[in-house]
Amino acid sequence: MVTPEESTTDSQFDTLRARVRGDLLEPHDDEYEEARQVWNAMVDKHPAAIVRCSGVADVITCVDYARDDDVLLSVKGGGHHVSGSAICDGGLTIDLSRMNGIWIDPESKTARVQAGATWGDVDHETQQFGLATVGGQDPNIGVAGMTLGGGIGWLSRRYGLTVDNLLEVEMVTAQGEFVTANESTHPELFWALRGGGGNFGVVTSFEFQLHDFGPTVLAGSLIYPSEDAIDVARNYRDVMEDAPRELRTLFGLMVLGEESYLPEHLHNRPVAIVISLYAGDPSDGYPIVEPLREFGEPVIDSIKERPYKEFQQAGTSDEPYRVYLRSQYLEQLPEEALEIIVNYFDDAPSWDSSVFISHRGGAETAKPPDVTAYPHRREAFHVLIESRWDDAAADFENMEWVSEFHRALAPHTTGGPAMNFLTSDEPEERVRSAYGENYSKLVAIKDQWDPGNLFRMNQNIPPSDQP
Repeated sequence: MVTPEESTTDSQFDTLRARVRGDLLEPHDDEYEEARQVWNAMVDKHPAAIVRCSGVADVITCVDYARDDDVLLSVKGGGHHVSGSAICDGGLTIDLSRMNGIWIDPESKTARVQAGATWGDVDHETQQFGLATVGGQDPNIGVAGMTLGGGIGWLSRRYGLTVDNLLEVEMVTAQGEFVTANESTHPELFWALRGGGGNFGVVTSFEFQLHDFGPTVLAGSLIYPSEDAIDVARNYRDVMEDAPRELRTLFGLMVLGEESYLPEHLHNRPVAIVISLYAGDPSDGYPIVEPLREFGEPVIDSIKERPYKEFQQAGTSDEPYRVYLRSQYLEQLPEEALEIIVNYFDDAPSWDSSVFISHRGGAETAKPPDVTAYPHRREAFHVLIESRWDDAAADFENMEWVSEFHRALAPHTTGGPAMNFLTSDEPEERVRSAYGENYSKLVAIKDQWDPGNLFRMNQNIPPSDQP
């Protein structure tokens, strides 16, 4: 195992440097500091080396090097995640960000996407052909991490999870082999990669099914004074109970910023917000969103026909913040839970603290829980409690607020979190519950493809002979 002290020697990675085509960065290199950063500024790790891979050959070389020399290995795709597991201390980080090519086949309506691409990259290419797949709600989210964790987005109630639209992957295994996995070739591995995270190898490309979609959608936000929050939440809950699968909405509590498109009297004001997208013909969507629009007296109603790619940009969060969060599923939204949500938000410590609720249904929950490794297929409400802040001195109060909020909601939750929202300090039982009843099958597949647990910098599924 490479230690941080050993990593400073000049010759440590000379052999690897000579074998890769991409840049190998060590702590003394100019671009090292930028390369070790991820979206969550709380993550402060120092790999002994980072290889910005130029292609599959570099990935194979790095995997072989880490395995043969017993070097801790991590894999970084888009770097937009909360846990920070893409970066390791004192080991080797495979950085896929330069491998971000996208190839669209309009005839078959498919896309081949390299693992370093972001969903903003994908939207840009697919919308040129009036096509889309289920991607992230922030253009900076990496394709690889979101896909391997299941994948929920604005189109998922209509078209299913991201993994339901995944046709094939290309991957480097722990033995340095390059394999293809799909429904007919290595089908068990393909099953595991659809929700089992980065536990089985380094995926270098994904093939997705695309759908005729866009370029115009009916989408936007309804913003209400925060004192109307419980009433707005009740209406949101009632509307989503019978909503068609084309309608995806979020209910949230947040503090508005000082964006130029907002009236000045709303700057820095806590509000309740309902964000909606109708994933169908915009003209068909107006009567569907009417029960949301006609409720109460919103201070802003921005629901209108707009470019899908523009709406996807609205969730951009490219600035590095210190971030801490908890996610959970609730089968229902009872009055007691709504009161907890509103009351805790009133005590939020940061101007950028928020809570968002999304209803999971439609195509997301149409399949059995064992059809892919991602197990959360029951209709439910997903609750995401999140705080973002700048000053490290405020770590405790923000983390404690999130944790207390989460504990207060616990009696109403299913106990099964979404894997993509797990933080680095989650207890083992939370990690296991993210995989649900599929966990034992995932362990068996881990035993076959990575018995030495080379790929352990993730929400780990240890092999059966390891604790």
